[in-house]
Amino acid sequence: MWYYAHNNAPVGPISFDDLAGRIRTGVVTPETLVFTTGMTQWQAARDTPQLAALFGGAAPAPTATPVAAAPPAMGRRAHELTYRIVGEDVQFVEIELDPGEATVAEAGGMMYMTAGVQMDTIFGDGSQQQQNGILGALMGAGKRLLTGESLFTTVFSNPTASLQKVAFAAPYPGRILPMDLKELGGELICQKDSFLAAAKGVSIGIAFQKKIGVGLFGGEGFIMQRLTGDGLTFVHAGGMIEAIDLQAGEILKVDTGCLVALTPSVQYDVQFVGKVKTAFFGGEGLFFAVVTGPGRVWLQSLPLSRMADRILKAAPGIARGGKEEGSILGGLGGLLDGDN
Repeated sequence: MWYYAHNNAPVGPISFDDLAGRIRTGVVTPETLVFTTGMTQWQAARDTPQLAALFGGAAPAPTATPVAAAPPAMGRRAHELTYRIVGEDVQFVEIELDPGEATVAEAGGMMYMTAGVQMDTIFGDGSQQQQNGILGALMGAGKRLLTGESLFTTVFSNPTASLQKVAFAAPYPGRILPMDLKELGGELICQKDSFLAAAKGVSIGIAFQKKIGVGLFGGEGFIMQRLTGDGLTFVHAGGMIEAIDLQAGEILKVDTGCLVALTPSVQYDVQFVGKVKTAFFGGEGLFFAVVTGPGRVWLQSLPLSRMADRILKAAPGIARGGKEEGSILGGLGGLLDGDN
């Protein structure tokens, strides 16, 4: 079955003979976007092998019978996903894959998948590899290496004719945020370890911070992740999440570890807390992240670094609070400093 675009809306499904008739009458032109089974996105009719001969081009090469699939949404290049988020404190996201759809995720994030899902590990960024061959794959891998992530990503696709499911679990307690890049202007900058999964077609790159203070003291280093495209992406953050819309010129000071994501229009800098005594004894660190609108920022209440620091301090034999410290007060000392 075939579909064609008219006034930016899909028409169909119709048979091949019906489509050929509309080509002969001029309803469908060589520039008209079409879609059929086995395709992953809309393309011009003249560039479609099955239709090339009808426009005076080469005859189509014989191909195997493809898997049936519904057309993707008009104007969207990434696959369109249906999902549900399960849980409260430790969440996972279950994604439904229609025939022909696929999702990209970090290696090791998969929780479960149905029998028909096909899993492939690719080198670098899947979208770059598809567009630019080996060079694109090497560039995508290099970007991921700079952000501290694995050189590989995993693609979960549905080659069957039925609905399939795959789920991805959060790495620590918190929330999973579904972000539609099309609604966010096609780009999102986030923590380098917050990306969980995305529709195939979303590019996972890097965002360089221009100011030296951000690179030295910003908690995220010089580099944050840049997600680009027009598909759905899932970002994980620790604890509770707060989304704040900043007006033009509005300033917000944030603990550097609590900043999860921001839109590209938001300016990001780092500022010294101001007083030496406060910096060293206030318990909040030496610097704040200063974000300036316009745009939206997402904050987390429990950064992984903060949780890890508390666990480290509570572990026996490490830092304070352990039995192996040899305190002359023994158990009484633990009671006095709050460890017991």
